[in-house]
Amino acid sequence: MTEQKKLLLSTMIVSFVLSSCSPDYVPKPKGYNRIILPEHDYQVMADTMPYSFEYSTQARILRDSSWISERYWIDVFYPYFGANVQVTYKPINGLESLRQEYQEDSYRLTSKHQVKAYSIEESNKLLPNGSVAIIIELEGQVPSQFQFYVTDSSKHFLRGALYFQTATQNDSLAPVISYLKRDILHMLNSLEWKN
Repeated sequence: MTEQKKLLLSTMIVSFVLSSCSPDYVPKPKGYNRIILPEHDYQVMADTMPYSFEYSTQARILRDSSWISERYWIDVFYPYFGANVQVTYKPINGLESLRQEYQEDSYRLTSKHQVKAYSIEESNKLLPNGSVAIIIELEGQVPSQFQFYVTDSSKHFLRGALYFQTATQNDSLAPVISYLKRDILHMLNSLEWKN
């Protein structure tokens, strides 16, 4: 190859490389997961517990399989979202001391999230069955974003907490958390105690 051909080839390669670079680089916009939220539809749970409520048709009722579980503890599991509402039940049997103990346990469990929570808001909700539900909403990178407990003050104490089986940031889960809050509120509004 002659010296002129080498020079011409080198010039073409350099001009090609320089012309292919564009100074007007535009970054791609940030992408988000697409979350399709199904319609809210509810069903009544089986008649095997001292309580009953309507829960989402998107969920399944599973027995709590943890090593500390008790007889009437369940998980309302949402396979599509990888979410779980852990529901625990304790009988009060007319003992004020038991009701206070269970309430304090609920607050103690919620307070464990204070390390990562930047907001914990508590509200009271009067339910159609006459019970008062205490609803606790947590914001920040906490494992449980929504918790509640409800009691009739004489026989029954029910506690629930929402958990996800994912390490996804809570701001990305915000639409799902909002969707599940609506389902949990429906559970509470349809709650019935059995004697």
